[in-house]
Amino acid sequence: MRRRLLVRALWGFAEVVVSLGVVLLLLVAHQLWWTNRLARDDAGRAVQALEREWRAPEAPSPPGPEPGAEAVPEPIPGPGSGSGPSSSAAPRGEPPSPRWDQAYAVLRIPRIGLTAPVAEGTGKGGVLDRGYVGHYTRTAQAGNFALAGHRNTHGEPFRRIDRLRRGDRITVETRDAVYTYTVDQSLARTAPSDSGVIASVPRSGTTTSAGYSEPGYYLTLTTCTPEFSSRYRLVVWGKLTAMRPR
Repeated sequence: MRRRLLVRALWGFAEVVVSLGVVLLLLVAHQLWWTNRLARDDAGRAVQALEREWRAPEAPSPPGPEPGAEAVPEPIPGPGSGSGPSSSAAPRGEPPSPRWDQAYAVLRIPRIGLTAPVAEGTGKGGVLDRGYVGHYTRTAQAGNFALAGHRNTHGEPFRRIDRLRRGDRITVETRDAVYTYTVDQSLARTAPSDSGVIASVPRSGTTTSAGYSEPGYYLTLTTCTPEFSSRYRLVVWGKLTAMRPR
């Protein structure tokens, strides 16, 4: 009798362990596969929608100035909050800010085969967990266009940015222009609280040799590191090297 009870207890324990293992396996599959699939599909549709929108004919231009009146040039908006080069090609004026979590630009990084929509804000539910790259609100007014993206799960657009090397090309495409940045520096690890990396003149507050000391037009990419952890941040910086109207 005692032996029979022991066998039943062991069998019940084994069933619980197997059930827990199956549940755990399903949770891992959901995080590592299903969230990536959903987010990549969502991000891909957002890129396609932007490209269709940009190809659509624009509304007729308003009438020109009266004869003898001085014509005022229209501003060329930059990505997000108006980043652009400091040369004669520099954007003039500030375009209206995009709606919170609205995708309004496309980020392309040929080195790692990335094409992803850029949306306003860095919230998880409305932006990052959809596979989008999030724009840090209020960056770029003074020349640093800072972006965040997941490194693991939910599309993981920034999973391989640690492979970027000096000289690699990155583009940010908007309705009005294409901005080309060239990778210049990287910071393999810093604290999540190191806000200096996304400052107008980006420079790490913990690794003071990393970053810049003069105003310019920069692109900052940030993500979590090491993989499957949010303990630290990985940072890649680029400088704006070209801008052309669409």
